[in-house]
Amino acid sequence: MRTARVERKTKESHVLVDLNLDGDGSINVDTGVPFFDHMLGQLGKHSGFNLTVKTTGDIDVDSHHTVEDTSLAFGQALREALGDKVGIRRFGDAMVPLDEVLVQAAVDLSGRPYLVHRQPEIVELIGTFDTTLGKHIWESIVAEAHIALHVRVLEGRNAHHVLEAQFKAVARALHQAVSIDGGIAGIPSTKGAL
Repeated sequence: MRTARVERKTKESHVLVDLNLDGDGSINVDTGVPFFDHMLGQLGKHSGFNLTVKTTGDIDVDSHHTVEDTSLAFGQALREALGDKVGIRRFGDAMVPLDEVLVQAAVDLSGRPYLVHRQPEIVELIGTFDTTLGKHIWESIVAEAHIALHVRVLEGRNAHHVLEAQFKAVARALHQAVSIDGGIAGIPSTKGAL
């Protein structure tokens, strides 16, 4: 079973993440940050992962630590659930439209953390959610998961759509990359650690 359970405790937050890469998209997320919960829900649903996240944090100050620590814990869970990566596809990509927005995401489960993130300027707040945390979420996941991730917003202006399409595109790319391969048209499947 490709699963992981990660608990992360800091002075600012307490995070518990349960992840099953071979799930059915069952989601149970509660971080205390409603928009972030919605985004994590999209990540789980569109990747097909089973994802449970329970976070308590200093959201009375702001949501930064809660979002950051949850993202770090998710990245660690992804790395641990992948294990030795034997037989996975390794690469995944997706292009996702959401009304006026178009997002392209590509992932390499390489073991080397690297992020390229491009999006237009958007409003600073969606409800109480600080949209500047969007890129920081990906930075945190990439750092702990040890993956290379490219996310490009090709079109878009509505902040909610811009962020949501990113989560859906990354989810679809991850779904491909973590899937068990078996060989692609003359390209041998991964035989060991990447």
